[in-house]
Parts: sequence; structure tokens; C-alpha cells
Amino acid sequence: MRDIVEDLNGLNTTMVAISPQNQDKNDELVEKHKLNFDLLRDEGNAYCNELGIVFEVADEIKEIYGGFGIDLPTSNGGDSWTLPMPTRLVVSQDGIVRAADVDPNHTARPEPQKTVDDVKAI
Repeated sequence: MRDIVEDLNGLNTTMVAISPQNQDKNDELVEKHKLNFDLLRDEGNAYCNELGIVFEVADEIKEIYGGFGIDLPTSNGGDSWTLPMPTRLVVSQDGIVRAADVDPNHTARPEPQKTVDDVKAI
């Protein structure tokens, strides 16, 4: 996604990402992946809950995550084992969602160019 930021800026568009992780984890992510857009914190998945895109991590997945040293409650600063579905929204200046890509399969994501094309279609 960082590769399309300049294209979006040229279209007078701002890209942001939203994560339930605590600020330290978000800062690590920005540094590690050299993100050139804002990564906002959605504490307790509050906003994503409003959007209806949050799911409870299944017990068998919790065990797998544990094997990799992943502890969502610690990373997210709460006691919840919930995550937002990978979602990409294009929102116009009047606050209306003009395009949405949501898929519970975290490996099924649209190509970044689709986001640019969705913005151009507004």
C-alpha cells in the first residue's frame, strides 16, 4: 500500500490504516515496514465493531498464535481476542463509503491499484 501513497496524494486523497494494536506495537509496525501513511489506533476495535467487521478468534487459532508468541490481548491493550477483517474503504469527503473491499480471509486482498482506481471513479 505504501507504493500508492504518492498516487493518492496526487488525487487529493489521504490514506490511513486502522489497527487495534497499542501505540507501541503500531510504532513498531510503522518502523519495520517503513510506512509512509498514518496508522491510527482503534482501541478495543470500537470503530471496527461499529462497521461490523470484527470477529472473535477461534480457540484453535489462539493456540496457533500462542505457538508464534502472539498474544492479542497484550498487543491490543485489552482482554479481547478479536480482530478486524481485512477491509479497504474509499470514503468521499462527504463521509460516504464509495467503495469497500472486505474479506474474512486475510490472504484475499485487492491489489493496491484497485484502491487508486476506486478513488479515480469518484
